[in-house]
Amino acid sequence: MSHINGKIALITGGASGIGKLMCRILLQKGLRTLVIWDINETLLNNTLQEFTQEGFHVIIACINITNLSLVQEASENLKKQQIHIDILINNAGIIVGKYFVEHSHQEIDNTIAINTTALMHLTKIFILEMISAGNGNIINISSAAGLVANPKMSVYVASKWAVIGWSDSLRIEMEALKTGVHITTVTPYYINTGMFEGVNSTIIPILDPLKVASRIIRGLEKNKIYVRMPGIVYVLLFIKGILPARWFDTIVGSWMGVYQSMKDFTGRNKANS
Repeated sequence: MSHINGKIALITGGASGIGKLMCRILLQKGLRTLVIWDINETLLNNTLQEFTQEGFHVIIACINITNLSLVQEASENLKKQQIHIDILINNAGIIVGKYFVEHSHQEIDNTIAINTTALMHLTKIFILEMISAGNGNIINISSAAGLVANPKMSVYVASKWAVIGWSDSLRIEMEALKTGVHITTVTPYYINTGMFEGVNSTIIPILDPLKVASRIIRGLEKNKIYVRMPGIVYVLLFIKGILPARWFDTIVGSWMGVYQSMKDFTGRNKANS
């Protein structure tokens, strides 16, 4: 069991969506200091004002987490302020939502950099202090898309598959080395936020953001290995493992409509443009 009261947490992409919801839940559970890194300066400042007016201690930085030099500089600034991260939530992520042949090279690189590589660099920066302290929690937000391939998500899927493999390998390493650092991998289905605007899902329900955020924080407190939502995600690997590929395509892809779910996708950027 991990306790939140009196701890310090860093959340990437914490100025909106489930990131901001997780911020609020942590603060309400007695978090001492919240650090939010986000690329949207306007949302960051609004979030800072909102939380500080409620009496919470919040530190923000407008950072592109793919810029390693800026990330290292920001982490050094935290150390100078005697801010040592107990909880790291790797939440920031993007999706383009195109067929692979329609992607630009820049979109491919950017998706992998934000969704995968940045998580590794951030964890590398903060995990050594956690190991020295003998405790810590790292929450890596992946996706159910990291378990099931899907049209118009190929690069996103690749980035999330990588996160699952890396995150669980890291967990095993931390346990083998008896570090006291707990790793939780989160694999939710579509969440009802602007990021997935236009997604259609009739059989499997699109998830409520507050419920997702609450489940993730409960998973943190219980040192869960995986947090998966909804319940059907727990059996996806089993179903995929026992069914021939064409059967899986028919049952999950066609009958359950997963392969058509991105047909009308617009996403946050397109919807807001």
